[in-house]
Amino acid sequence: METKVFDRIEKKYLLTSSQKKKILKVVNEHMEKDSYFRSEVFNLYFDNDNYDLIIQSIDRPQFKEKLRARSYGGYDRVFLEIKTKLKGKENNLGYKRRVMITHQDFDELIKGKATMVELASRSIETAHDLQIAREVDYLIEHFDLKPKLLVMYNRESYKGEDALRITFDEKLRYRYKNLSLVKGKRDKIYFKDKQNIIMEVKAHGIIPLWLAKVMSEEKIYPQQFSKVGRVYEKLRKENHV
Repeated sequence: METKVFDRIEKKYLLTSSQKKKILKVVNEHMEKDSYFRSEVFNLYFDNDNYDLIIQSIDRPQFKEKLRARSYGGYDRVFLEIKTKLKGKENNLGYKRRVMITHQDFDELIKGKATMVELASRSIETAHDLQIAREVDYLIEHFDLKPKLLVMYNRESYKGEDALRITFDEKLRYRYKNLSLVKGKRDKIYFKDKQNIIMEVKAHGIIPLWLAKVMSEEKIYPQQFSKVGRVYEKLRKENHV
């Protein structure tokens, strides 16, 4: 059965293509490609008309929460995910709870034709699925949430021992109109400089020495980088939101 709840330490880094190549040399020695090594990821973020959840996330509070729908190119499933993050002294601890539905069901949800609980009940696997569905319905109703920003990118995924996971996200794109979970002809490109690759390191413990060594040599340091937060700030400067 697929894992529905995740908790882990997450760190993000911005890389150049050259830095990625050097990191991949050691990654390929210690890790293996994930089952879905290459994927096109579509993240549709929910918020209210004031963008309160995204603004709160940008302010880096001790606790923050997001609701998003995630889909993968060519895969007829949508994951409704509740992402929470606790800010620590040295590391951020992230939790993710999610429930899966079809694209057709998701269309019913955003059009208000069905609740998440009703949709989850059609193909429920466990009582825990139903609980996550209740939480999704609560967030949507309590905060008056609706789809607001779509963020897309191409991902390469690696997995290692002790639940270590490293991903490289490239070609970061976004839309604030026509928010269907498919590629669009008018997707906007976010990055304009050489540091245009987002590396995420996710682990249940400390980062392994072999990875820390190459990042130290390349002067690669953790950064605060929320994809949806950066896209929102860009759109706000351009007076689109």
